[in-house]
Amino acid sequence: MQLELLNDQGQAASKFDAPETVFGREYNEDLVHQIVVAYRANGRQGTRAQKDREQVRHSTKKPFKQKGTGRARAGMTSSPLWRGGGRIFPNMPDENFTQKINKKMYRAGMASIFSQLAREGRLAVVDSLTLDSPKTKVLADKFKAMNLQSVMVIAEEVDENLYLASRNLVNVLVVEPRYADPVSLVHYKKVIVTKGAIDKLQEMFA
Repeated sequence: MQLELLNDQGQAASKFDAPETVFGREYNEDLVHQIVVAYRANGRQGTRAQKDREQVRHSTKKPFKQKGTGRARAGMTSSPLWRGGGRIFPNMPDENFTQKINKKMYRAGMASIFSQLAREGRLAVVDSLTLDSPKTKVLADKFKAMNLQSVMVIAEEVDENLYLASRNLVNVLVVEPRYADPVSLVHYKKVIVTKGAIDKLQEMFA
């Protein structure tokens, strides 16, 4: 699979031969959907909570007499049928949202995403991405010169200068290959991969 090799102005200077095992697979929409949903679900925390009829604040006094009113009989106001009553099956703080994804499925899904990004022209390669100082303006001007507004950069190694310069840019994400996730790959309009990161991605997802 041949990918565009960009220069400092964001123009395709030449072609780069990328491994077919990662960047030349067929797109499996069902598998990609499954790993994206699982990734987002595994990031959820079970912090929401509701009260059952034992936990709500209420009086144990019978609301009205049993007979003669024409209304349905009621024992106490904590009934789930009443406004302000407890829930029948409340959400609990220890709720577990995790979904299991096999390693083979995850690797195949990530390779499918990379392959589709390459076919759509949303993935390109650069020689390297380094900065002499941790200045956000320097990195922002670099991306502006390359005509990149929403970009995810997968670098072989993210040093301190690159990390500090990129963390305040809203539509920029710079990560190492091991931290590349399916949600970010789908979200950003352009994905830039350094040459050194290509080999690591091949080791991880081939």
